Amino acid sequence: MYKKVSTDLNFVDREKQTEKFWEDNDIFRKSMRDREGNEIYMFYDGPPTANGKPHIGHVLTRVIKDMIPRYRTMKGYEVPRKAGWDTHGLPVELEVEKLLGLDGKDQIEKYGMEPFIKKCKESVWKYKGMWEDFSNTVGFWADMDDPYVTYDNNFIESEWWALKRIWDKKLLYKGFKIVPYCPRCGTPLSAQEVAQGYKDVKERSAIVRFKVVGEDAYFLAWTTTPWTLPSNIALCVNPEEDYAKVKAADGYTYYMAVALLDTVLGRLADEENGTKAYEILETYKGKDLEYKEYEPLYQCAYDCASKQNKKAFFVTCDTYVTLTDGTGVVHIAPAFGEDDAKVGRRYDMPFVQLVDEKGNMGETTPFAGLFVKKADPEVLKDLDGRGLLYDAPKFEHSYPHCWRCDTPLIYYARESWFIKMTEVKDDLIANNNTINWIPESIGKGRFGDWLENVQDWGISRNRYWGTPLNIWECECGHQHSIGSIEELKEMSDNCPDEIELHRPYIDEVTIKCPCCGKQMHRVPEVIDCWFDSGSMPFAQHHYPFENKELFEKQFPADFISEAVDQTRGWFYSLLAISTLIFNKAPYKNVIVLGHVQDENGQKMSKSKGNAVDPFDALEKYGADAIRWYFYVNSAPWLPNRFHGKAVVEGQRKFMGTLWNTYAFFVLYANIDDFDATKYTLEYDKLSVMDKWLLSKLNSAIKAVDYDLSNYKIPEAAKALQSFVDDMSNWYVRRSRERFWAKGMEQDKINAYMTLYTALVEICKTAAPMIPFMTEEIYQNLVRSVDENAPESIHLCDFPVVNEAHIDTELEANMDNVLKLVVMGRACRNTANIKNRQPIGQMYVKADFEVPEFYKDIVKDELNVKNVTFTQDVRDFTSYTFKPQLKTVGPKYGKMLGGIKAALDNLEGNAAMDELNATDALKLDINGQEVTLFREDLLIESAQMPGYVSENDNGITVVMDTNLSEELLEEGFVREIISKVQTMRKEAGFEVMDKIAVSYEGTEKAEKVFADNASTIADETLALEVTKAVPAGYTKEWKINGEAVTIGVEKR
Repeated sequence: MYKKVSTDLNFVDREKQTEKFWEDNDIFRKSMRDREGNEIYMFYDGPPTANGKPHIGHVLTRVIKDMIPRYRTMKGYEVPRKAGWDTHGLPVELEVEKLLGLDGKDQIEKYGMEPFIKKCKESVWKYKGMWEDFSNTVGFWADMDDPYVTYDNNFIESEWWALKRIWDKKLLYKGFKIVPYCPRCGTPLSAQEVAQGYKDVKERSAIVRFKVVGEDAYFLAWTTTPWTLPSNIALCVNPEEDYAKVKAADGYTYYMAVALLDTVLGRLADEENGTKAYEILETYKGKDLEYKEYEPLYQCAYDCASKQNKKAFFVTCDTYVTLTDGTGVVHIAPAFGEDDAKVGRRYDMPFVQLVDEKGNMGETTPFAGLFVKKADPEVLKDLDGRGLLYDAPKFEHSYPHCWRCDTPLIYYARESWFIKMTEVKDDLIANNNTINWIPESIGKGRFGDWLENVQDWGISRNRYWGTPLNIWECECGHQHSIGSIEELKEMSDNCPDEIELHRPYIDEVTIKCPCCGKQMHRVPEVIDCWFDSGSMPFAQHHYPFENKELFEKQFPADFISEAVDQTRGWFYSLLAISTLIFNKAPYKNVIVLGHVQDENGQKMSKSKGNAVDPFDALEKYGADAIRWYFYVNSAPWLPNRFHGKAVVEGQRKFMGTLWNTYAFFVLYANIDDFDATKYTLEYDKLSVMDKWLLSKLNSAIKAVDYDLSNYKIPEAAKALQSFVDDMSNWYVRRSRERFWAKGMEQDKINAYMTLYTALVEICKTAAPMIPFMTEEIYQNLVRSVDENAPESIHLCDFPVVNEAHIDTELEANMDNVLKLVVMGRACRNTANIKNRQPIGQMYVKADFEVPEFYKDIVKDELNVKNVTFTQDVRDFTSYTFKPQLKTVGPKYGKMLGGIKAALDNLEGNAAMDELNATDALKLDINGQEVTLFREDLLIESAQMPGYVSENDNGITVVMDTNLSEELLEEGFVREIISKVQTMRKEAGFEVMDKIAVSYEGTEKAEKVFADNASTIADETLALEVTKAVPAGYTKEWKINGEAVTIGVEKR
């Protein structure tokens, strides 16, 4: 006996039992061991940070990253799945700062670097248990007992080896550059980090008057960063553009670009008084203004520049100046912008940086101590008070913020360490072109564009908790990169045997300079934590110090997957490091995932109150339901709108249908003591319906196998859903009476074996997607009757397609039957005739005809007596025509009324014949010939009295709705049977219980009962159907307008 199956669709408790079964029986490890030594399919797990909680987006990444390895394991591959933890970096430091009540680097150093680092190491495991529970609950299988951890000494030593290789290639250098800088965190950020923190902000720009030396005139210059004006040392114009000296209506004389005069000065015009905004006095090319001097805007900049004995406060030229906005004159502060810095270097200008590393205005400025963004309005106010502010227009732009602490970044000149990615740009692009991006548009577009514009990687961070940069410097200028702990010990006199490769311990280790003999000290920086995660392919194995053969077997990855923002994060760091070290792509296939949004398409956030807690969602809906939703809902790379109704609907449509079909099988199999192991599926003895289901099953397995092997996840899910729908709503629906038959005749055995085979094989096919439910079905249907079967469905092989069972002609015939049934049901709905009411005749016009067996299915399904195929349905249907106003109106205008009238008077069938023959209708409108083409017409089928028709894709179905007395009585009987069956359920009778039926009602109702008692008895398992005072469970009904009371009793 199979375990009785509840039709309750609350799967959460069942999933917990399945999770326990997997854990108790070590199923994941067994699935790995079973495939050891087979061909490797390599998956890399992008490491999460365990000091942050999982969010709903992590469910999406987890279920995609779980499903593909499950599928490949069932296909026979060895699929290593080593979990990892990303443990370094600012996120961890910020968490610890909050925990300790610290704010900024000064307070960290006062607290002490060593205790701070110890707290960081503890903090990274804050939510480790939660992540592991989350992963288990969602069904994410990975080796979490032996994960790679980026703070581990072995991991860091492998990174040092890689950095030394980069150093030896002369691709790692120290440079004084403009870098995106977070003043709150006190560290520069890489371009990929900057890309993750843009926000749209509204701010005020400044159009400023710069007084020309020796003239009563001003340059009008524009800036979007007023706080940089106290550090101004030059102006810049485009040498090739036209500039003008103009007398403006506000009384000032200005120099600015001709193309922008109206935009900037236009507001000065007074049309009422006839005053023009400006008068052009002279015009110049930008080149003519070069070296023209102006008075310094701020004394502090002048004082700083003077000390350096370099020329400043003059006009420079550069083609980077555009005329798309502003004035065509740009203010230059080389300490705060890459373009400005280039101009400063070219003209050998002084370096003026009147902002400190905390982002506060310098002591010599009038705005000392103010954070730069807070200084903006004060600078504007100061300039306005001095008559130097022409305008401060508001503007909206996208401005970078720190992706971790949310502070506005500033572009700031400082010394940093860089990897020369620009040197390997061509290799990056070539390696990227070998990767199968899903979707391709991201690999070629978003990611490809990123590589086309690649910048040198700012690798260093002025922080504490991270992989220490492995460069030692001597005061003589010599620098050395250490590539291993062994090398460090060889070159050092004070390196402890058990050295921890973190600050402050590593800072204390010195090495002897080979050039001058003095002690060399490590540079204070740590590295970008993206370098950690990007090094995981080799660092997880402590390569090249250990596991050389293992690494080479497992590199590159066959598959990775993360969210779309990782195009500038992990996807990039993996490719960058792999290109630098091995010059090959580190992964072959990548599925890019869209972000999970709320049901309105809005980004989820706690502040908006629309964030979904993943643990609440998993507890409410279950893992399989959420997994299924993410697989079937849309292409993985598109934004996913997550809401409960959609999850429940997906669960009902697919999982509920599969579960109910399984429950149906178990119910009747238990009634008949059916044990699948005692029978074989004999194909030649099967009915057409059985062969059809097996054909659809194998076609579905083939489709899913193809789709998953090509990473087409929604397509695979839809193939599964389509088959389950066919199995339940067509095969089981059409075969119910075979399961109800007495005894165990061959036809009944065939039905059981066909449905059993379909259930087991489709569960194996769906197991990678819905691992919990398929496991439960497998345990009951297979393991309960066959102790030699694999212990878990996830230890089974993926089903192999039986090509001999795929019958495309059979599937085509049944597809046509289904089309006719759908259209026939639509006809019944239009005529408002229930399916229990027989109909005498149905006509079909189509470009196909089906054999008699299939006609019988149509007849039975639609409850019609005859189905006739014909090429002429004129006697039952016609057509009406109306003009398509969008096309006919513009062509014929005033003739539209006449055209409408002419179309109304057409004989429908004749007009359709003409249209089919010539693709046009010719009309005579008051003696003028008008030709209307198919696109000019709105065509509808017209119903003839007593008939209802439906048209779809060249198929016409007509139902004869004229009902004879015999047909009406038969319908009445079917209604009675339906009511009795309903009462059996309501009374709580078992499916096979025998009953007695009693009735009394109107004369007509009683006559129908009496005349058809044997039919009613056969259909309801009634031993007797008698006219008597209703007994047992009774109920009053109104059937076809006739009142009747029915009683049912168990016998």
